[in-house]
Amino acid sequence: MRWPSLRKWPAVIGLGLLGLLAAIVIHLGWADSSRAALQAPDAQVHLLPAALAQWQDPQQQGDYFDQIKVTRVGYLIWSQFPVKVYAQPAPESLPLIQEKWPQAVDQAIQAWQAYFPLEVTTDPNQANISISAVDPTQRSQGRIRSAETRFKLYVDDQQRLAHRFTIQVRANQTETYIAAAVRHELGHALGIWGHSQLKTDALYFSQVRTPPPISARDMNTLKRVYQQPTRLGWPVQSSDAAP
Repeated sequence: MRWPSLRKWPAVIGLGLLGLLAAIVIHLGWADSSRAALQAPDAQVHLLPAALAQWQDPQQQGDYFDQIKVTRVGYLIWSQFPVKVYAQPAPESLPLIQEKWPQAVDQAIQAWQAYFPLEVTTDPNQANISISAVDPTQRSQGRIRSAETRFKLYVDDQQRLAHRFTIQVRANQTETYIAAAVRHELGHALGIWGHSQLKTDALYFSQVRTPPPISARDMNTLKRVYQQPTRLGWPVQSSDAAP
């Protein structure tokens, strides 16, 4: 069973930069575009979080940075730490899953916490990344893959271009596979917006019988991503347009 493709981005991403700016104007409430103009932030490089900056691979095992997709706003990089993660309870329609869901999600979060500043929050409104279990037997859910990750853009209260991620995981799997799916999708949400071609990497494009842990190649790729420029995390500027 394959992991999800990366084709289901929010509609605003497909609009291009002009569409992105228009969406942000609407978000800010600037209805009169003749009187206000919006200047997108330039793509710049952020400082790496300490744990990632300290990461070293003495064996130089390589990476799969060439497989990472660049979005309209650049690389999907976080710049405010810790990144807050919220896990919704498993649906009541799957009582057996309710028992193993919290442990599986915690296992995946803890795996990344060893390398990246993550903080679990119980407040969904504070979350940068939200994780939910999906009951595939519910027709309202449509066709659900093993897991899926999406993001959306917004302007935060500091007037910075920001993003949020939502992760959905099909819940009728074993605890091992749920943990592997969440671990994989968290890799996407942290910035690895692409897949590895090697089965020994957590971000391998397909589910395998024995899910691998986070590999040196995963970490090498993530570190290279965070050394790239992005528009995310930088202030969106407004200015009066000429009459």
